[in-house]
Amino acid sequence: MATLKPDAVLTPAVEVARAAAMEIAEPGTVGEHLGAVTEADRLTTHSFACTAPAYPGWRWAVTLSRAPRARRATVSEVHLLPGEGALLSPEWVPYAERLAPGDIGPEDRTPYVEDDPNLEPGFEATGEEEVDRLAIWELGLGRPRVLSAEGRDAAARRWHDGDHGPRSEIARKAPAPCSTCGYFVPMAGALRSVFGVCANEWSPADGSVVALDFGCGAHSEVDVERRAPERVDPPVLDDEAEIEFVDR
Repeated sequence: MATLKPDAVLTPAVEVARAAAMEIAEPGTVGEHLGAVTEADRLTTHSFACTAPAYPGWRWAVTLSRAPRARRATVSEVHLLPGEGALLSPEWVPYAERLAPGDIGPEDRTPYVEDDPNLEPGFEATGEEEVDRLAIWELGLGRPRVLSAEGRDAAARRWHDGDHGPRSEIARKAPAPCSTCGYFVPMAGALRSVFGVCANEWSPADGSVVALDFGCGAHSEVDVERRAPERVDPPVLDDEAEIEFVDR
């Protein structure tokens, strides 16, 4: 592509471009002239440093144009543009992707995700009463969507690696695993073989999903170490000792 020749009218029109930038800029924020670029025939953009403290690395870009055979520059556009190393706002992230676990408050609502990989279509009636009743009872369905295998695996990994998994500090110091505790309530479905719910109000995991190999000091079948009571000898009284009374 051939290099465009600088326009004889627009390229020298630095002050015309500066005046256009100063009309929209805050006073004192249009700095030195950084150069001019010929964009097309009779179209040139002048750049000026932006000295505003809030816009480090930015520049004022003023585009000038002229009619054929005209000897006067006309202002087409004025923009504040980022340069190399300019301070920019973070890339916009959709609301649904910005949420983190624990961010949802009492009155918050999460947006509906139509193609959620963690869910799949739920039960659809077959028309056979006995078959449908059995499926709804055993699978707990009757919902538009249920947990997919991918969603179930993601939850299992999250729970297993979390505070109530086997690698947590509490579990490492526990005297016995949850799988042998009377307060352990197994889960239904595919997760039954790995997780359950703690129903012990004295446990730090009460009401939470726990791994079978998690554990804590509130296990139903363990006890504290019982030591023999320490024998204390009766006090010895010296009947021969003299007692001195002092009047005050």
